[in-house]
Amino acid sequence: MSDTEVTRDEAAQRYELRVGGQLAGFAEYQTTPELIVFTHTVIEPQFEGQGLGSTLARAALDDVRAAGGRQVLPLCPFITSWIGRHAEYADLVYRAPEPTAED
Repeated sequence: MSDTEVTRDEAAQRYELRVGGQLAGFAEYQTTPELIVFTHTVIEPQFEGQGLGSTLARAALDDVRAAGGRQVLPLCPFITSWIGRHAEYADLVYRAPEPTAED
């Protein structure tokens, strides 16, 4: 859709997807110095089934990648499954360090 726009609202801690200026969905997140934790994604019912969730996920993850320095911890089932279908984003996902013998 050519009239879609994804922006980051840092105050609300979410990425917002607008279609024709109308809020169509959002992906909420929390941040730490190392991580962006995606907690919840919503596409409003009237916008479902149009691929807008994918548009939102891709734009949010592209923004994380472009900013650099942070990894993603996807707690939101939608973001988790989307990354699972798009292996090119797997490198953004936080992996806990393996315990060492001293742990």
